[in-house]
Amino acid sequence: MQLAATLFGTRYQFRDIKDLLAKANEEKSGDRLAGVAADSAAERMAARFVLSEVTLETLRANPAVPYEEDEVTRVIDDGVNEAVYAEIKGMQVGELREWLLADTTTGEMIRRLSNGLTAEMVAAVTKLMSNLDLMLAASKIKIVKHANNTIGLRGTLASRCQPNNQTDSVEGIRAAVYEGLSFGSGDSVIGINPSDDSLGSVSRLLEMTHEVITRWEIPTQNCVLAHVSTQMEAMRHGAPVGLVFQSLAGSQKGNESFGIDVGMLDEAYALAKRYSVATGPNYMYFETGQGSELSADAHHGADQVVMEARCYGLAKRYDPFQLNTVVGFIGPEYLYDSTQITRAGLEDHFMGKLTGISMGADVCYTNHARSTQNELENLAVLLGAAGVNFIMGIPMGDDSMLSYQSSSFHDAPSLRQLLGLRPLPEFEAWMEGLGLLRDGRLTEKAGDASFFLSR
Repeated sequence: MQLAATLFGTRYQFRDIKDLLAKANEEKSGDRLAGVAADSAAERMAARFVLSEVTLETLRANPAVPYEEDEVTRVIDDGVNEAVYAEIKGMQVGELREWLLADTTTGEMIRRLSNGLTAEMVAAVTKLMSNLDLMLAASKIKIVKHANNTIGLRGTLASRCQPNNQTDSVEGIRAAVYEGLSFGSGDSVIGINPSDDSLGSVSRLLEMTHEVITRWEIPTQNCVLAHVSTQMEAMRHGAPVGLVFQSLAGSQKGNESFGIDVGMLDEAYALAKRYSVATGPNYMYFETGQGSELSADAHHGADQVVMEARCYGLAKRYDPFQLNTVVGFIGPEYLYDSTQITRAGLEDHFMGKLTGISMGADVCYTNHARSTQNELENLAVLLGAAGVNFIMGIPMGDDSMLSYQSSSFHDAPSLRQLLGLRPLPEFEAWMEGLGLLRDGRLTEKAGDASFFLSR
Protein backbone atom coordinates (compact mmCIF):
# COMPACT_ATOMS: atom_id res chain seq x y z
CA MET A 1 0.00 0.00 0.00
CA GLN A 2 1.51 3.30 -1.13
CA LEU A 3 1.00 5.96 1.58
CA ALA A 4 2.64 8.95 -0.11
CA ALA A 5 1.78 12.03 -2.13
CA THR A 6 3.68 14.83 -3.87
CA LEU A 7 2.46 18.40 -3.38
CA PHE A 8 4.21 21.46 -4.83
CA GLY A 9 7.30 19.41 -5.64
CA THR A 10 7.64 17.92 -2.15
CA ARG A 11 7.04 14.22 -1.54
CA TYR A 12 5.29 13.33 1.72
CA GLN A 13 5.68 9.74 2.90
CA PHE A 14 3.58 8.34 5.75
CA ARG A 15 4.90 5.48 7.85
CA ASP A 16 1.65 3.55 8.31
CA ILE A 17 -2.13 4.07 8.66
CA LYS A 18 -1.78 5.37 12.22
CA ASP A 19 0.75 7.97 11.07
CA LEU A 20 -1.45 8.93 8.10
CA LEU A 21 -4.51 9.43 10.32
CA ALA A 22 -2.55 11.56 12.78
CA LYS A 23 -1.01 13.77 10.09
CA ALA A 24 -4.47 14.35 8.54
CA ASN A 25 -5.80 15.77 11.81
CA GLU A 26 -6.67 19.42 12.36
CA GLU A 27 -4.08 21.24 14.47
CA LYS A 28 -4.31 20.15 18.13
CA SER A 29 -1.83 21.00 20.89
CA GLY A 30 -2.17 17.45 22.25
CA ASP A 31 -1.13 15.87 18.94
CA ARG A 32 1.89 18.15 18.83
CA LEU A 33 2.72 17.25 22.44
CA ALA A 34 2.51 13.58 21.46
CA GLY A 35 4.79 14.14 18.46
CA VAL A 36 2.26 12.81 15.94
CA ALA A 37 1.01 16.06 14.32
CA ALA A 38 1.76 17.17 10.76
CA ASP A 39 4.76 19.49 10.52
CA SER A 40 3.02 21.85 8.10
CA ALA A 41 -0.32 22.63 6.48
CA ALA A 42 1.04 21.15 3.25
CA GLU A 43 1.83 17.85 4.96
CA ARG A 44 -1.65 17.85 6.51
CA MET A 45 -3.27 18.31 3.11
CA ALA A 46 -1.07 15.61 1.60
CA ALA A 47 -2.20 13.24 4.33
CA ARG A 48 -5.84 14.05 3.65
CA PHE A 49 -5.34 13.46 -0.07
CA VAL A 50 -3.88 10.01 0.60
CA LEU A 51 -6.46 9.21 3.29
CA SER A 52 -9.34 10.02 0.95
CA GLU A 53 -8.35 7.03 -1.21
CA VAL A 54 -7.88 4.53 1.64
CA THR A 55 -10.62 1.89 1.79
CA LEU A 56 -12.68 1.11 4.89
CA GLU A 57 -11.35 -2.46 4.71
CA THR A 58 -7.81 -1.16 5.12
CA LEU A 59 -8.80 0.87 8.16
CA ARG A 60 -10.43 -2.14 9.82
CA ALA A 61 -7.27 -4.15 9.24
CA ASN A 62 -5.16 -1.45 10.92
CA PRO A 63 -6.70 -0.47 14.27
CA ALA A 64 -4.84 2.02 16.48
CA VAL A 65 -4.06 -0.81 18.92
CA PRO A 66 -3.85 -4.44 17.71
CA TYR A 67 -6.84 -6.72 18.36
CA GLU A 68 -4.72 -9.18 20.32
CA GLU A 69 -3.41 -6.49 22.70
CA ASP A 70 -6.42 -4.34 23.53
CA GLU A 71 -9.94 -5.16 24.73
CA VAL A 72 -11.36 -1.86 23.41
CA THR A 73 -10.29 -2.88 19.91
CA ARG A 74 -11.91 -6.29 20.44
CA VAL A 75 -15.19 -4.76 21.68
CA ILE A 76 -15.38 -2.49 18.63
CA ASP A 77 -14.35 -5.07 16.03
CA ASP A 78 -16.54 -7.84 17.46
CA GLY A 79 -19.52 -5.44 17.37
CA VAL A 80 -19.31 -4.82 13.60
CA ASN A 81 -22.35 -6.00 11.62
CA GLU A 82 -20.63 -8.18 9.03
CA ALA A 83 -23.47 -7.96 6.50
CA VAL A 84 -23.34 -4.15 6.43
CA TYR A 85 -19.55 -4.20 6.48
CA ALA A 86 -19.44 -6.50 3.46
CA GLU A 87 -21.48 -3.92 1.53
CA ILE A 88 -19.18 -0.98 2.34
CA LYS A 89 -15.69 -2.40 2.86
CA GLY A 90 -14.54 -1.37 -0.61
CA MET A 91 -15.68 2.22 -0.13
CA GLN A 92 -12.93 4.85 0.08
CA VAL A 93 -12.94 7.38 2.92
CA GLY A 94 -13.52 10.22 0.46
CA GLU A 95 -16.50 8.37 -0.98
CA LEU A 96 -17.91 7.90 2.51
CA ARG A 97 -17.68 11.66 3.10
CA GLU A 98 -19.52 12.43 -0.13
CA TRP A 99 -22.20 9.86 0.71
CA LEU A 100 -22.78 11.25 4.21
CA LEU A 101 -23.21 14.79 2.88
CA ALA A 102 -25.35 13.93 -0.15
CA ASP A 103 -28.88 15.34 -0.13
CA THR A 104 -30.16 11.85 -0.94
CA THR A 105 -28.61 10.28 2.19
CA THR A 106 -31.02 10.22 5.13
CA GLY A 107 -30.45 9.77 8.83
CA GLU A 108 -31.98 6.30 8.69
CA MET A 109 -29.53 5.28 5.96
CA ILE A 110 -26.62 6.57 8.06
CA ARG A 111 -27.85 4.70 11.15
CA ARG A 112 -27.81 1.42 9.23
CA LEU A 113 -24.38 2.02 7.72
CA SER A 114 -22.94 2.94 11.13
CA ASN A 115 -23.38 -0.68 12.23
CA GLY A 116 -20.64 -1.64 9.80
CA LEU A 117 -18.11 0.98 10.93
CA THR A 118 -15.15 0.78 13.28
CA ALA A 119 -13.81 3.74 15.25
CA GLU A 120 -10.89 4.24 12.86
CA MET A 121 -13.35 4.59 9.94
CA VAL A 122 -15.42 7.12 11.91
CA ALA A 123 -12.30 9.13 12.78
CA ALA A 124 -10.94 8.98 9.24
CA VAL A 125 -13.99 10.51 7.56
CA THR A 126 -14.13 13.18 10.28
CA LYS A 127 -10.65 14.36 9.25
CA LEU A 128 -11.88 15.07 5.71
CA MET A 129 -14.78 17.25 6.85
CA SER A 130 -15.01 20.98 7.54
CA ASN A 131 -16.81 22.32 10.61
CA LEU A 132 -19.93 22.94 8.51
CA ASP A 133 -19.69 19.42 7.07
CA LEU A 134 -19.60 18.02 10.61
CA MET A 135 -22.68 20.03 11.59
CA LEU A 136 -24.67 19.14 8.49
CA ALA A 137 -23.97 15.41 8.68
CA ALA A 138 -24.61 15.28 12.44
CA SER A 139 -27.92 17.13 12.04
CA LYS A 140 -29.23 14.26 9.92
CA ILE A 141 -28.68 11.67 12.66
CA LYS A 142 -31.22 11.46 15.48
CA ILE A 143 -30.36 9.12 18.34
CA VAL A 144 -33.37 8.69 20.63
CA LYS A 145 -33.04 7.04 24.05
CA HIS A 146 -35.28 6.64 27.10
CA ALA A 147 -34.73 6.41 30.86
CA ASN A 148 -37.55 8.22 32.73
CA ASN A 149 -37.96 10.58 29.78
CA THR A 150 -37.08 10.62 26.09
CA ILE A 151 -33.91 12.31 24.83
CA GLY A 152 -32.85 13.02 21.24
CA LEU A 153 -36.17 13.70 19.52
CA ARG A 154 -35.95 16.18 16.65
CA GLY A 155 -36.65 19.74 17.80
CA THR A 156 -35.57 19.18 21.41
CA LEU A 157 -32.56 20.29 23.45
CA ALA A 158 -32.03 19.00 26.98
CA SER A 159 -29.86 20.31 29.79
CA ARG A 160 -27.98 18.48 32.53
CA CYS A 161 -28.40 20.24 35.88
CA GLN A 162 -24.93 20.16 37.49
CA PRO A 163 -25.33 21.52 41.03
CA ASN A 164 -21.80 20.76 42.30
CA ASN A 165 -20.68 21.88 45.75
CA GLN A 166 -17.13 22.05 47.15
CA THR A 167 -18.11 20.19 50.34
CA ASP A 168 -20.96 18.07 48.95
CA SER A 169 -23.35 20.02 51.18
CA VAL A 170 -26.71 18.32 50.69
CA GLU A 171 -28.63 21.54 51.35
CA GLY A 172 -26.31 23.59 49.15
CA ILE A 173 -26.78 21.14 46.30
CA ARG A 174 -30.53 21.04 46.89
CA ALA A 175 -30.70 24.84 46.54
CA ALA A 176 -28.76 24.69 43.25
CA VAL A 177 -31.04 21.91 41.98
CA TYR A 178 -34.07 24.10 42.71
CA GLU A 179 -32.51 27.02 40.84
CA GLY A 180 -31.67 24.83 37.85
CA LEU A 181 -35.14 23.33 37.70
CA SER A 182 -36.69 26.79 37.86
CA PHE A 183 -34.85 27.62 34.60
CA GLY A 184 -35.78 24.32 32.96
CA SER A 185 -32.37 22.69 33.47
CA GLY A 186 -32.36 19.03 34.46
CA ASP A 187 -34.33 17.20 31.79
CA SER A 188 -31.21 15.33 30.68
CA VAL A 189 -30.24 14.42 34.24
CA ILE A 190 -29.67 15.92 37.66
CA GLY A 191 -26.02 14.95 37.82
CA ILE A 192 -23.59 15.78 40.63
CA ASN A 193 -19.79 15.51 40.55
CA PRO A 194 -19.02 14.58 44.16
CA SER A 195 -15.92 15.85 45.93
CA ASP A 196 -16.21 12.87 48.31
CA ASP A 197 -16.34 9.52 46.48
CA SER A 198 -17.24 7.51 49.58
CA LEU A 199 -20.29 5.24 49.64
CA GLY A 200 -21.95 7.25 52.42
CA SER A 201 -21.60 10.62 50.71
CA VAL A 202 -22.66 9.29 47.30
CA SER A 203 -25.68 7.55 48.83
CA ARG A 204 -26.78 10.74 50.61
CA LEU A 205 -26.72 12.70 47.36
CA LEU A 206 -28.61 9.96 45.53
CA GLU A 207 -31.26 9.88 48.26
CA MET A 208 -31.69 13.67 48.25
CA THR A 209 -32.00 14.02 44.47
CA HIS A 210 -34.36 11.05 44.27
CA GLU A 211 -36.51 12.61 47.01
CA VAL A 212 -36.73 15.88 45.04
CA ILE A 213 -37.60 14.02 41.83
CA THR A 214 -40.27 11.94 43.62
CA ARG A 215 -41.82 14.78 45.64
CA TRP A 216 -42.14 17.04 42.59
CA GLU A 217 -42.94 14.16 40.21
CA ILE A 218 -40.20 15.31 37.83
CA PRO A 219 -39.81 13.23 34.64
CA THR A 220 -36.03 12.99 34.80
CA GLN A 221 -33.27 10.87 36.36
CA ASN A 222 -30.55 11.36 38.94
CA CYS A 223 -26.87 10.46 38.84
CA VAL A 224 -23.86 10.96 41.11
CA LEU A 225 -20.73 10.85 39.01
CA ALA A 226 -18.57 8.87 41.44
CA HIS A 227 -16.35 6.00 40.30
CA VAL A 228 -18.52 3.25 38.85
CA SER A 229 -17.45 0.82 41.58
CA THR A 230 -18.89 3.16 44.23
CA GLN A 231 -22.17 3.43 42.32
CA MET A 232 -22.31 -0.37 42.01
CA GLU A 233 -21.89 -0.67 45.76
CA ALA A 234 -24.58 1.98 46.29
CA MET A 235 -27.01 0.02 44.14
CA ARG A 236 -26.27 -3.16 46.10
CA HIS A 237 -27.10 -1.24 49.30
CA GLY A 238 -30.41 -0.03 47.89
CA ALA A 239 -29.52 3.56 46.98
CA PRO A 240 -31.88 5.03 44.33
CA VAL A 241 -29.68 5.24 41.22
CA GLY A 242 -31.13 6.59 37.96
CA LEU A 243 -28.17 6.58 35.56
CA VAL A 244 -24.85 4.81 36.16
CA PHE A 245 -21.83 6.94 35.22
CA GLN A 246 -18.23 6.32 34.22
CA SER A 247 -15.48 8.15 32.30
CA LEU A 248 -14.11 6.18 29.35
CA ALA A 249 -10.82 6.08 27.46
CA GLY A 250 -10.16 4.73 23.99
CA SER A 251 -7.65 2.05 24.99
CA GLN A 252 -7.42 -0.71 27.55
CA LYS A 253 -4.42 0.98 29.16
CA GLY A 254 -6.34 4.27 29.39
CA ASN A 255 -9.27 2.58 31.07
CA GLU A 256 -6.92 0.84 33.49
CA SER A 257 -5.74 4.31 34.53
CA PHE A 258 -9.40 5.03 35.38
CA GLY A 259 -9.54 1.81 37.41
CA ILE A 260 -11.97 0.05 35.06
CA ASP A 261 -12.08 -2.64 32.43
CA VAL A 262 -14.74 -4.13 30.17
CA GLY A 263 -15.60 -6.77 32.75
CA MET A 264 -16.36 -4.12 35.37
CA LEU A 265 -18.44 -2.11 32.91
CA ASP A 266 -20.36 -5.24 31.93
CA GLU A 267 -21.10 -5.89 35.61
CA ALA A 268 -22.20 -2.28 36.18
CA TYR A 269 -24.50 -2.44 33.16
CA ALA A 270 -26.08 -5.65 34.44
CA LEU A 271 -26.60 -4.10 37.87
CA ALA A 272 -28.11 -0.96 36.33
CA LYS A 273 -30.63 -3.02 34.38
CA ARG A 274 -31.52 -4.84 37.61
CA TYR A 275 -31.52 -2.05 40.20
CA SER A 276 -31.90 1.35 38.49
CA VAL A 277 -34.98 3.30 39.56
CA ALA A 278 -35.33 4.62 36.00
CA THR A 279 -37.77 3.02 33.59
CA GLY A 280 -35.12 2.40 30.96
CA PRO A 281 -34.20 0.67 28.73
CA ASN A 282 -31.17 3.01 28.64
CA TYR A 283 -29.36 3.34 31.98
CA MET A 284 -25.74 4.34 31.34
CA TYR A 285 -24.06 7.76 31.24
CA PHE A 286 -20.49 8.15 29.97
CA GLU A 287 -18.06 11.05 29.68
CA THR A 288 -15.05 11.34 27.40
CA GLY A 289 -12.65 14.02 26.20
CA GLN A 290 -9.93 14.39 23.60
CA GLY A 291 -6.53 14.08 25.24
CA SER A 292 -7.41 11.83 28.16
CA GLU A 293 -5.43 8.89 26.69
CA LEU A 294 -2.33 11.03 26.15
CA SER A 295 -2.54 12.31 29.71
CA ALA A 296 -2.41 8.67 30.86
CA ASP A 297 0.37 7.73 28.39
CA ALA A 298 -2.15 5.33 26.84
CA HIS A 299 -2.60 6.71 23.30
CA HIS A 300 -0.33 4.13 21.60
CA GLY A 301 0.99 6.75 19.19
CA ALA A 302 -2.48 7.55 17.82
CA ASP A 303 -3.97 11.03 17.54
CA GLN A 304 -6.72 12.45 19.75
CA VAL A 305 -9.56 12.08 17.24
CA VAL A 306 -8.91 8.38 16.70
CA MET A 307 -8.73 7.69 20.43
CA GLU A 308 -11.91 9.69 21.06
CA ALA A 309 -13.77 7.75 18.35
CA ARG A 310 -12.70 4.52 20.07
CA CYS A 311 -14.40 5.75 23.28
CA TYR A 312 -17.69 5.92 21.38
CA GLY A 313 -17.14 2.47 19.95
CA LEU A 314 -16.73 1.13 23.49
CA ALA A 315 -19.74 3.07 24.80
CA LYS A 316 -21.97 1.60 22.09
CA ARG A 317 -21.71 -1.80 23.80
CA TYR A 318 -23.83 -0.40 26.68
CA ASP A 319 -26.49 1.49 24.68
CA PRO A 320 -26.20 4.57 26.96
CA PHE A 321 -28.93 7.10 27.63
CA GLN A 322 -26.32 9.76 26.96
CA LEU A 323 -22.63 10.48 26.53
CA ASN A 324 -21.04 13.81 27.32
CA THR A 325 -17.85 14.99 25.64
CA VAL A 326 -16.22 17.31 28.16
CA VAL A 327 -14.52 19.17 25.35
CA GLY A 328 -12.20 21.82 26.74
CA PHE A 329 -12.13 20.35 30.26
CA ILE A 330 -8.95 18.31 29.72
CA GLY A 331 -7.03 21.58 29.29
CA PRO A 332 -4.96 23.66 26.83
CA GLU A 333 -2.20 21.04 26.79
CA TYR A 334 -4.57 19.07 24.53
CA LEU A 335 -6.89 21.73 23.04
CA TYR A 336 -4.98 25.00 23.12
CA ASP A 337 -7.59 27.65 22.38
CA SER A 338 -11.19 28.28 21.36
CA THR A 339 -10.47 27.37 17.73
CA GLN A 340 -9.26 23.92 18.73
CA ILE A 341 -12.01 23.49 21.35
CA THR A 342 -14.68 24.41 18.79
CA ARG A 343 -13.28 22.00 16.23
CA ALA A 344 -13.05 19.18 18.78
CA GLY A 345 -16.59 19.79 20.02
CA LEU A 346 -18.00 19.47 16.51
CA GLU A 347 -15.81 16.43 15.77
CA ASP A 348 -16.87 14.64 18.94
CA HIS A 349 -20.56 15.34 18.42
CA PHE A 350 -20.47 14.07 14.84
CA MET A 351 -18.38 10.98 15.65
CA GLY A 352 -20.65 10.01 18.52
CA LYS A 353 -23.79 10.38 16.42
CA LEU A 354 -22.21 8.44 13.55
CA THR A 355 -21.40 5.66 16.02
CA GLY A 356 -25.02 5.63 17.23
CA ILE A 357 -24.56 7.42 20.54
CA SER A 358 -26.91 9.95 22.21
CA MET A 359 -24.46 12.86 22.34
CA GLY A 360 -24.23 15.86 24.61
CA ALA A 361 -21.41 18.33 25.10
CA ASP A 362 -19.97 20.24 27.99
CA VAL A 363 -19.05 23.40 26.06
CA CYS A 364 -16.38 24.59 28.43
CA TYR A 365 -12.84 25.71 29.07
CA THR A 366 -10.46 25.58 31.98
CA ASN A 367 -9.36 28.83 33.54
CA HIS A 368 -5.87 28.65 31.99
CA ALA A 369 -7.12 28.07 28.40
CA ARG A 370 -7.15 30.77 25.72
CA SER A 371 -10.92 31.07 25.45
CA THR A 372 -13.77 33.30 26.57
CA GLN A 373 -17.40 33.02 27.60
CA ASN A 374 -18.49 34.43 24.23
CA GLU A 375 -16.48 31.78 22.37
CA LEU A 376 -18.03 29.13 24.61
CA GLU A 377 -21.47 30.40 23.62
CA ASN A 378 -20.48 30.32 19.94
CA LEU A 379 -19.81 26.59 20.21
CA ALA A 380 -23.10 26.04 22.05
CA VAL A 381 -24.98 27.67 19.15
CA LEU A 382 -23.11 25.57 16.58
CA LEU A 383 -23.85 22.37 18.48
CA GLY A 384 -27.49 23.37 18.95
CA ALA A 385 -27.81 23.88 15.20
CA ALA A 386 -26.12 20.52 14.61
CA GLY A 387 -28.68 18.76 16.82
CA VAL A 388 -26.81 18.07 20.04
CA ASN A 389 -28.99 16.17 22.52
CA PHE A 390 -28.00 18.15 25.63
CA ILE A 391 -25.65 20.74 27.08
CA MET A 392 -24.73 21.56 30.66
CA GLY A 393 -26.51 23.78 33.17
CA ILE A 394 -24.27 25.20 35.92
CA PRO A 395 -24.96 28.09 38.32
CA MET A 396 -23.74 31.21 36.45
CA GLY A 397 -21.70 28.92 34.18
CA ASP A 398 -18.93 28.80 36.82
CA ASP A 399 -18.28 25.44 38.48
CA SER A 400 -16.56 26.44 41.70
CA MET A 401 -15.94 22.82 42.70
CA LEU A 402 -14.26 21.70 39.46
CA SER A 403 -12.86 25.21 38.71
CA TYR A 404 -13.87 25.60 35.07
CA GLN A 405 -16.28 27.60 32.92
CA SER A 406 -19.28 26.06 31.19
CA SER A 407 -22.83 26.86 30.08
CA SER A 408 -25.26 28.23 32.66
CA PHE A 409 -28.77 27.29 33.77
CA HIS A 410 -30.25 29.97 31.50
CA ASP A 411 -28.19 29.11 28.38
CA ALA A 412 -30.38 26.14 27.38
CA PRO A 413 -33.59 28.25 27.45
CA SER A 414 -31.82 30.92 25.38
CA LEU A 415 -30.69 28.36 22.80
CA ARG A 416 -34.15 26.82 22.67
CA GLN A 417 -35.64 30.24 22.00
CA LEU A 418 -32.97 31.15 19.43
CA LEU A 419 -33.13 27.87 17.49
CA GLY A 420 -36.82 27.00 17.90
CA LEU A 421 -36.13 24.03 20.18
CA ARG A 422 -38.05 22.68 23.19
CA PRO A 423 -37.20 20.78 26.39
CA LEU A 424 -37.70 17.01 26.41
CA PRO A 425 -41.46 16.46 25.92
CA GLU A 426 -42.22 14.88 29.32
CA PHE A 427 -40.24 17.62 31.07
CA GLU A 428 -41.90 20.37 29.06
CA ALA A 429 -45.35 19.09 30.05
CA TRP A 430 -44.23 19.01 33.70
CA MET A 431 -42.96 22.62 33.54
CA GLU A 432 -46.14 23.81 31.87
CA GLY A 433 -48.16 22.07 34.57
CA LEU A 434 -46.28 24.08 37.22
CA GLY A 435 -46.62 27.33 35.28
CA LEU A 436 -42.87 27.67 34.71
CA LEU A 437 -43.17 27.37 30.93
CA ARG A 438 -45.81 28.48 28.42
CA ASP A 439 -45.64 27.81 24.66
CA GLY A 440 -41.99 26.93 24.96
CA ARG A 441 -41.03 30.17 26.76
CA LEU A 442 -40.14 30.62 30.43
CA THR A 443 -42.81 32.48 32.39
CA GLU A 444 -42.49 35.17 35.06
CA LYS A 445 -42.34 32.40 37.67
CA ALA A 446 -39.16 30.94 36.18
CA GLY A 447 -35.73 31.55 37.65
CA ASP A 448 -36.93 31.75 41.26
CA ALA A 449 -35.54 28.81 43.23
CA SER A 450 -37.86 29.57 46.17
CA PHE A 451 -40.72 28.28 44.01
CA PHE A 452 -39.67 24.78 45.08
CA LEU A 453 -40.01 25.58 48.80
CA SER A 454 -43.79 25.53 48.46
CA ARG A 455 -44.22 21.77 48.60
